[in-house]
Amino acid sequence: MIQPRFKDSPHFRHFWESGNGKQLIEFSGAEVSFKNFEKYAPFFYHVDEIGDEVVKDVYFTKKFHEASKEIEHYIRNGFSEKDNVPESVKKLFAQTQNIPKWLDYNLLKSGAELCMRSNLDSLISLRDYCLIGGYDYAYLNKPLIVTEALKKGAVKRLSETLDFWVNATRYNALEIHAKGYEFAIKTRLIHSYARLSIKKHYKDWDTENWGEPINSWDMMATYIGFSLVFLHSLKKLGNSFSIEEEQGIFHLWKYVGYLLGIPEQLLPDDKKQATEYFYLWTSIQPPSDKDSVLLAHSLLDESLENPILKYKFQRTNLRYLHICCTWFLLDDEVCKRLQIPEVSNRMLFPKSKILFNKIYDSLVSRNTRIKRGNKDQMKVLKDYLNITKNSNFH
Repeated sequence: MIQPRFKDSPHFRHFWESGNGKQLIEFSGAEVSFKNFEKYAPFFYHVDEIGDEVVKDVYFTKKFHEASKEIEHYIRNGFSEKDNVPESVKKLFAQTQNIPKWLDYNLLKSGAELCMRSNLDSLISLRDYCLIGGYDYAYLNKPLIVTEALKKGAVKRLSETLDFWVNATRYNALEIHAKGYEFAIKTRLIHSYARLSIKKHYKDWDTENWGEPINSWDMMATYIGFSLVFLHSLKKLGNSFSIEEEQGIFHLWKYVGYLLGIPEQLLPDDKKQATEYFYLWTSIQPPSDKDSVLLAHSLLDESLENPILKYKFQRTNLRYLHICCTWFLLDDEVCKRLQIPEVSNRMLFPKSKILFNKIYDSLVSRNTRIKRGNKDQMKVLKDYLNITKNSNFH
């Protein structure tokens, strides 16, 4: 049985006693302790067996693009009893098409609306808090490192994350056969494919310390990033949201997590639960290592490599703004560990953003903000997809 082995380490204590962890406790009213640790720890060695079986039956028996096409066909059109479909595939779709009793479509709508209404702040939050902050957890990054994600380049990785997030957070996106549903199933199978490939080819995988590759507990932490950490970031940037919108974000990601095969007992319903779950998980994660620093710098330098902006001075300025937001949103200790560069006047942009958000929120109607946010986010996604559709981009 794994223990909360880093609970007395300086990085853990600093985060929860004086850093963003302390702010999360204040934000959520969480009561953190280790009394439920043994209930959740086994999930460090638990994986999505249904997804793994589909990969073995479909992806490992034919060419990758043929397998992808076959799965895509099932997602979009379903299949009949006459079709010669592997049992594992039937099992996957039986689970994902079984609508859980707790699902509330109004809450899904509220969650989607907050994601759209927050416009580019949503994308800043995902990138400069959720994603780069996640790199501070050394064991969580190991699958990225061993599958050589760095070689693929940050532009491509960011494009894929953005594609998934945008498509999962639109109106009715998660209905069966819809685009968000499709992304959830495909992402689930990519995780299984990566996990089985790591197990097969990477002999040095340290299961005892790192858990199973892409295990259920790490998946929980990742999806708490999309809900709890995302909300905390929006708040830090001066956005306000209603109780229903807040519940909606948790509900939306609980359902996405369900579609991705994360066990239901790991999917929090609200910010209090999410913070308590996150506290337990962080106690088994060491701080940044050299791989974390490489990942963080790859993400920061993405602004320079990305040809969406035409001129070099624009790209340099964009990188500077992301660095300012990273210092503002993350703990100084985390930024130092990830070796985020020091820059001058780093509070100017975030503070201006807060002021702008407060004025904008008071002057512009909610519906207008939702429409505008959806349009702007779709444009960013389109720009990214245009430059990465040639998969040899990097």
